[in-house]
Amino acid sequence: MQKIFFTGKFIVLDGPDGCGKSTQAALLREKLISTGLEVVSYRDPGTTRIGEAIREILLATEYAGMGDNVEVLLYMAARAQLWREKISSDLENGKCVIMDRWLSSTCAYQGKAGGFGIDKVINIARDSLERLWPDITIILDIDSSLAAKRIRRELDRMELKGCGYHKMVRQGYLELADKMENETGDVSALFKLINADDTPESIHSKIVEILINNLGKGI
Repeated sequence: MQKIFFTGKFIVLDGPDGCGKSTQAALLREKLISTGLEVVSYRDPGTTRIGEAIREILLATEYAGMGDNVEVLLYMAARAQLWREKISSDLENGKCVIMDRWLSSTCAYQGKAGGFGIDKVINIARDSLERLWPDITIILDIDSSLAAKRIRRELDRMELKGCGYHKMVRQGYLELADKMENETGDVSALFKLINADDTPESIHSKIVEILINNLGKGI
């Protein structure tokens, strides 16, 4: 088995609900482990005791009246705690961290679809998080109607927000990817967009190719 080309990288797969990011995160984790890397995965929001309590509040249908500004602050709080308890030390110890959501989600959901503003979300993140962006964020783009058909379970509060909202979520991801590509040269803000309307195996191959091309060689 060929040795992997990087260690201590923060990798995020993101996109609308139903795009397959959780499946792809699991496939990528297996791939990197098979090359000899030490890999950890966490859920956002969640993982820590505080984060799980915040997650329960954010997703519970009984809190349907929660404002988008409140959602932004709760998501930031969960991430700040996850960074403090887990991610920071993992990266320092050379582990690869794979997540299927991060700041990009809040930009798309609350920033764009909720109308709070993508730039406002990023500004709050600057004051809340030790690190805003992963080494690379891969956005899995998919038509919102097709994504909705892929969800075969009871919907949570965010997923119940309606077709119009989720169309705006997709647009938010596309706008964010374009913004990060054209407005920053910071390697820590590297964004890549791929079409997620394909087989899991094909999408996984595209993700691996992106990592090879942008983080080195050796998978």
